[in-house]
Amino acid sequence: MPLYEYVVLNADGSQGETFEVLQRIADPPLKKHPQTGQKVQRIMAAPSVKKKYSGGRITGDISDKSLERQGFTKYQKSKTGTYEKVLGTGPDLIKRDDD
Repeated sequence: MPLYEYVVLNADGSQGETFEVLQRIADPPLKKHPQTGQKVQRIMAAPSVKKKYSGGRITGDISDKSLERQGFTKYQKSKTGTYEKVLGTGPDLIKRDDD
């Protein structure tokens, strides 16, 4: 099960503390903090990738060409806070659905 990172959304619109939750991929994102009930948002975080004998560092080819050849989709965060596809076959845009 993946570990997802969330941020608390304060009443004034600022971001509060971050926390992690172990969830199934099929589970919907949390909308409220499990202990305080405050509104939360799941955030994108860098994955933790470990490779055997590498000391935790990725030593292979992670160029755009290599990522695309291996079937990955790469996104970059835009100035508007959305994630736009740079390469690959995934959706063109990833954005938060505001309730």
